[in-house]
Amino acid sequence: MYDEIRALDALVAELRDRYPSLIDLSTGRIEGLLEKLGRPQDRLPPVIHVAGTNGKGSTTAYLRAIAEAAGLKVHVLTSPHLVRFAERIRLAGELVSEAELRVLIERMIAVNGDDAISFNEMLTAMAIEAFAGVPADLAVIEVGLGGRFDSTNVFPQPAVSVITPVDYDHLEMLGPELSKIAWEKAGIIKAGRPVVVARQMEEALEVIEREAEMLDAPMTLMGRDFDAWEENGRLLIQATDRLMDLPAPALFGAHQFANAAVSVMAAITLGDPRITEDALAKGVASAEWPARFQRLTTGPLGEMAAKAGADLWLDGGHNPHAGRALAETCAKMAARDGRPLTLIVAMYGRKDAVGFFAPFAELGPRVLTTSFHSPNAASAAEIAQAARTAGLAADEVSDVTEAVRLALSAPGPAPRVLICGGLHFAGEVLALSPETWPT
Repeated sequence: MYDEIRALDALVAELRDRYPSLIDLSTGRIEGLLEKLGRPQDRLPPVIHVAGTNGKGSTTAYLRAIAEAAGLKVHVLTSPHLVRFAERIRLAGELVSEAELRVLIERMIAVNGDDAISFNEMLTAMAIEAFAGVPADLAVIEVGLGGRFDSTNVFPQPAVSVITPVDYDHLEMLGPELSKIAWEKAGIIKAGRPVVVARQMEEALEVIEREAEMLDAPMTLMGRDFDAWEENGRLLIQATDRLMDLPAPALFGAHQFANAAVSVMAAITLGDPRITEDALAKGVASAEWPARFQRLTTGPLGEMAAKAGADLWLDGGHNPHAGRALAETCAKMAARDGRPLTLIVAMYGRKDAVGFFAPFAELGPRVLTTSFHSPNAASAAEIAQAARTAGLAADEVSDVTEAVRLALSAPGPAPRVLICGGLHFAGEVLALSPETWPT
C-alpha cells in the first residue's frame, strides 16, 4: 500500500543525517534559527507547554480533545512519532501533509544552511513556522526531552505550563539525581505565568515549588489545590471552587484518571470561556493517544489474539513510574477476570529495566523478551536478565510476532498479553499493518 507520508521518509532521513548534532545545553541554536525565520513563535495562538517524565503525551491528547470539544482549532507538537513523521505536527486539527512537510524541510535547510543545529531543533522550528502560518485558537506543545534546554522552550509567556509526574528517565542526559531531572522539567515555568503540576515525589516537588516561587508563577498542585479519584466508573475532580463529576477517561488505566485531571485543571487555568464543563467531559471521554495501553484488535497481531480469545495491549512505558502504573492496571484487570498475564518487552539499553520490571513481581507474569531495529536497543538476553533480577521468569524470543504466537499458545486460559518497553518498539508493532497506523 502506497502512503505519501512514508514516501517522504528519505527526505526526513536526509534532514536527520545533515543535522545530527547532539543536544546543546542551551536554546541558543534554535532561537537563532527562529530569529532568521522572523520569530514565528511570536505569531502563535496561546500556548500550553507540557513537560514531565510520564503522562505528558496523554496529557497533551486530553488537552487537544477538550479544546476541540469546545470548538477550538488546535495546533499540536508531539514526539516521537510512532509510524509516520507527520504524526508529530498537527495543524489546526489535521496532520501536516506531504506537500507542507516538503516546503517546511526545504525552507529550514535554506534558512539554516550549514549552521550547527540538531534534528530535533530543526523539527521544532518547522512546527513553529507551520503553526504561525495557519490560524488556530490554541497550540499544545509537548517537550521533547527535559524542558529547560529543550528546543521547545522558546515561549517566554506561555498561557499555561504543565508538569506531569517526574521520575527517573534519560539519566545519561538529565540525571542522575531526581532533583536534577526535576530542575530540567521546571525550566518551562515562566515568570508570572501559571503552572499546573501533577502529584510528585517529594524530592521533585521541592525543586518545582522553588522554581515557581522564584519566578512568582502561580502554581496549582495536584494533592494540594485539587485532587481526583475514580468513583463508580467516573472521574471526580475536587478543586477549591468546584466539584466536577466527569466521564471516565477514554485512555485505559488507573493512572489516566490523574492525567485527565491535570489536563482538566490546565484547561480551566487557560481561562477560555468556550471551554465549558460539557467540553471538559466530552474531551476527557474522547481523547485518543496510540500506544498508551492501547487495545489491539486489528492488524496481524490483533487478529491472532482475537482468534485465541485473548486480550492484546500495547504501551510505550519503559521506566519505573510507567512500570508501577502498568502493574497496577494489570492487577486490577486480573482481579476482575483472572486472566494470566504475559509481558512482551523490548527497550533501549540505557533504560532501567530492573526498575521497570520490579512492580510486576507480585503479579508473577510470564515475560518474553525481544528487541527492535535500533543500534541502541538492548538485546533480548539483557532484558531477560533484568527481569530475572527483578524476580520474574523470562524467555528470549526472536521478534514480537513470534513472541505473541508463543504467548497465545501457552496452556491454560487465554492470556492477557501486554507489549511494552518503549515508543520506538511500539511504533514497530503499529507499523506492521496500515490498519494500526496512527491518524
